[in-house]
Amino acid sequence: MATAEREILTLSEVAEYLKVAERTIYRLAGARKLPAFKVGGAWRFSRAEIDEWIKRQTTAASSSHKPPGVRRK
Repeated sequence: MATAEREILTLSEVAEYLKVAERTIYRLAGARKLPAFKVGGAWRFSRAEIDEWIKRQTTAASSSHKPPGVRRK
């Protein structure tokens, strides 16, 4: 059995993992906004890279929010 850091997921597994439609994963992978690679024409995803992507998305989202009362120049 593969460890989580070496685990390879299918498109449908990533969609289930992220709780989104398969079409959303397909679009993100095709636009290179989600780390992915193709094997024989089918998208595959490293669970470790998806987890890192989630962390980056969370960091980017939280850093774009400013505290109340703070104005950007």
